[in-house]
Amino acid sequence: MRVTQSMLSHNSLRHIQNSYQKMGKLEEQLLTGKKVNRPSDDPVAAMKGINYRSQVVQVEQYQRNLGEVYNWMDNTEAALDEVNKVMQRIRDLTVQASTDSYDAEQRKNMASEIKQLRNHLESIANTKVNNKYIFNGSDTSSKPVDLSKIDKEIDIATIDENNAKDYVLFSDNGQQLTWDEAAEAYKGKDGTSVKISDLPGDFMAKEKGAVSTNSDSVDIEVSQGIKLGVNSKPQAVFSLDLFSDLGKLITALESPDTTGEELSKQIDMIDGHHGKVITETAEIGAKYNRVEMVESRLTSQEVIAKSTMSKNEDIDAEKVIIELTSQEALHRASLAVGAMIIQPTLVDFLR
Repeated sequence: MRVTQSMLSHNSLRHIQNSYQKMGKLEEQLLTGKKVNRPSDDPVAAMKGINYRSQVVQVEQYQRNLGEVYNWMDNTEAALDEVNKVMQRIRDLTVQASTDSYDAEQRKNMASEIKQLRNHLESIANTKVNNKYIFNGSDTSSKPVDLSKIDKEIDIATIDENNAKDYVLFSDNGQQLTWDEAAEAYKGKDGTSVKISDLPGDFMAKEKGAVSTNSDSVDIEVSQGIKLGVNSKPQAVFSLDLFSDLGKLITALESPDTTGEELSKQIDMIDGHHGKVITETAEIGAKYNRVEMVESRLTSQEVIAKSTMSKNEDIDAEKVIIELTSQEALHRASLAVGAMIIQPTLVDFLR
């Protein structure tokens, strides 16, 4: 086969163009720090990279969720700690008042302080985080405690089926029922609805919103398929019994006829409510420990996921620099050889 000058020129230009492409690819890798900048560079590595990146994004989202969990639990723990202090102060005042060494006027002063402490408990119960009430179960838009409704006395006999839906029924054993629930639970054998006045036991009616009746958990996903309940049960701490009992204690302290022995009996009541607060605080502490373990696990997963993604995508900078230097040397040699192959044309002689 006859090799012409034109063939030599075209081959030389083609090889020089390929050399430019290789240099361009190496320079792009060096600038971006990535081996794969488009799927065509390495389809298999590109597909794996998408999966690895999704895993990293997922772990980072769980870590952001953990931030929300910590926000809820830190505020809950701080609120319960404040409740503990309030209950301890109420107990101290009650113990002092029960010694019979205080006169009626001094007990009224103690009643005034306990009244303020009771109001403070209401404000703690209505704590909001990111504009959400943290002590009202899943109903984070409604405040869980309203003392004005708690203190409002309602004659249960005046409630009929027409306005019963506006009230919640509370029994001495802690049972909480809406009218629909009560009508279903206590209906007669013939299926007839029971009247409120005919309910068994000692039920007390309060307007809806007096205290929280929502016990649903607020769950936040912190890992694949793992959700943690971040809220405290409001009924365990801020119950109707707590505020009602404190109201009775205030009334007893304000009465000049109350004896120290009668006030001593109130201490057991305070200890009972205080014990529930301590139990709920311990529950939050146990959840907190688990959250810290989940955080440690997510940190390990993030390190592993990013390391795997880096091995799949990132370049070995030293290797790429050496390859680029070698390619530049080859490119210069190609240019020199090409200049020798491409002979002067007739135009060069006519200059």
